[in-house]
Amino acid sequence: MRRPIEPVYDTAVGVGRSLFGFWRLRRHTTGIEHLPDEGGAVIAMTHFGYLEFALVEWATVLHNRRRIRFMAKQGAFDQPVVGRLLRSMRHIAVDMRAGAAAYADAVTALRSGELVGVFPEAGVSASFTVRDLKSGAVRLAQEAGVPIIPVAVWGGHRLLTKNHRVGFRERFGVPVHFSFGEPIIVAPGDDVGTSTEQLRDRLQGMVDELQRDYPVDGTGAWWQPRALGGTAPTPAEAAAADLERERRREARRQTAS
Repeated sequence: MRRPIEPVYDTAVGVGRSLFGFWRLRRHTTGIEHLPDEGGAVIAMTHFGYLEFALVEWATVLHNRRRIRFMAKQGAFDQPVVGRLLRSMRHIAVDMRAGAAAYADAVTALRSGELVGVFPEAGVSASFTVRDLKSGAVRLAQEAGVPIIPVAVWGGHRLLTKNHRVGFRERFGVPVHFSFGEPIIVAPGDDVGTSTEQLRDRLQGMVDELQRDYPVDGTGAWWQPRALGGTAPTPAEAAAADLERERRREARRQTAS
């Protein structure tokens, strides 16, 4: 099906594809047939690096040229140039302290047939394991009456992530593997907490498969989870670092006010 032209979004996708081509990324995708050609769906993604949104859109555009409306933090929208671009692409601003408006906007987009991209971990996981999820993805799907499409990405964090400076040459030729899972249907009477835990288990299982089949041995590598022989922080260490970072951020806010 021919999609309507969106000049800003289409240009951004073109820039991303050019960059990924320049890096000679080796893309491998499974389960892409689960991505609907029409209708709304919540795209619930793992979050190990800062480029998953662009990588998942890359895989999506190559499959059926659909555009994903990502939910992004309000701070990005507050930047003059970036904010203008995000609004032009109809992404959804999320104020972490008052998220009702973003939630309503996302439900409206889903009911109108859009794909809405969310990171249910609500932040990058420095341990490269799936953290406990927020319930927003499940609640959105339940209220809008649309499926959740779980998406796991492995290798994208080797391009740009938290707490590690990636060297220029390190990005070239990186394998980036995607797994699009079977749709998850959340019925009106389903328990949100139980469904959220099921989504987390599904995502971690998909990540486990991607890690098992990844063509590069990560033993001793910074990008490999500790439990698999890498040197990434353990989930407990990463959680403690996140808490300390949030404590410092809150202290700065209080000082500024």
